[in-house]
Amino acid sequence: MNERLPLQDGEQVLLIDQRGKRHLIFLRKSETFHSDRGWIPHDSVIGQPEGSWVRSSMGLRYLALRPTLAEFVLEMPRGAQVIYPKDLAMILFWADVYPGCRVLEAGTGSGALTLALLRAVGPEGRVITYEQREEFARRALANIHMRAGEVGNLMVRLRPVEDGLGEEEPVDRVVLDLPEPWKLTAAVARVLRPGGILLMYVPTIIQSHQITEALQRERAWALVETFETLVRPWNIDGTSVRPFHRMVAHTGFITVARRVVPEEGVAMPRLPLPERDE
Repeated sequence: MNERLPLQDGEQVLLIDQRGKRHLIFLRKSETFHSDRGWIPHDSVIGQPEGSWVRSSMGLRYLALRPTLAEFVLEMPRGAQVIYPKDLAMILFWADVYPGCRVLEAGTGSGALTLALLRAVGPEGRVITYEQREEFARRALANIHMRAGEVGNLMVRLRPVEDGLGEEEPVDRVVLDLPEPWKLTAAVARVLRPGGILLMYVPTIIQSHQITEALQRERAWALVETFETLVRPWNIDGTSVRPFHRMVAHTGFITVARRVVPEEGVAMPRLPLPERDE
C-alpha cells in the first residue's frame, strides 16, 4: 500500500466523528457504513485524499484517515488482552529491535506485539513467535494479515516455548509475555547470542521480583532493570491547561537483561541507583 495515494478500495480506514468516536472499517465498493449519526457510502470515501472530511446522510462530518499501528492495535479484534501502544513503544526501544534483527517472541496473544516487532525488524529480519492456544494464534494471524497482508518473515510455532527453545537457531533478541518467564531464563540463555537482549513483560511486581531473582542467580545475565510506563495526557484549550482526569497508568512491568559470557569469580556490573533528591 502506497500511503501517498488516495484512499483505496479494500484498505482500512478510520472514520472519526466530531465527538472523537472512532470506527475502523474496510473500504468496499458499493458498501455502506452505518452509525447513529447517519450512513456513509464507501464510494464517497474511496478516491479521497487521506485526511479528507466526508459527510454522513445526516450532514455530520467524519474525518477519514489510515489508522496508525497504535490506532489499529486499540481497535483490532482481540482474543487475549493486547499490550498497549505505550508499552509496545518502550519494548521496541529497550529491547533495541533493529532492521534485520532475529527476534524470538513467546505469548503471541492477539498479535499486537508481533505486528510491532515485524515492522521494526523489516523484510530482512525475522520474528519467531510461540503461542500455545490455537484460537489465539488464529486471531493473531488474522490481525496480522489484516494490517500487513502476507508476511514472509514470520514463523508461528503452535506449542509451548519451553518445548521448542532447544531446537531454535541463535537469535538476537527474546521477548516474553508469559505468566512465569523466570522458569525459562536458563533455556533462553542457550539460544540468545552473547550481547543479545532479553525482555520480559508481566502485569505484577511480584512476577518482576521473581524474574530479577532468577536472572541474578545466573551468570549469563547482567544489567538487569525493571520499570513501568505511565502516560498522562493534558488538556490544553485556550486558558484551560490541566491534566486529564483519567490516564493510562499501570498496565505492566518490563524487565530487561543483557546476555553475557559467563565468567567465574567476577561480580556482575549493576545499574547505578537513581540519585536521591536533596
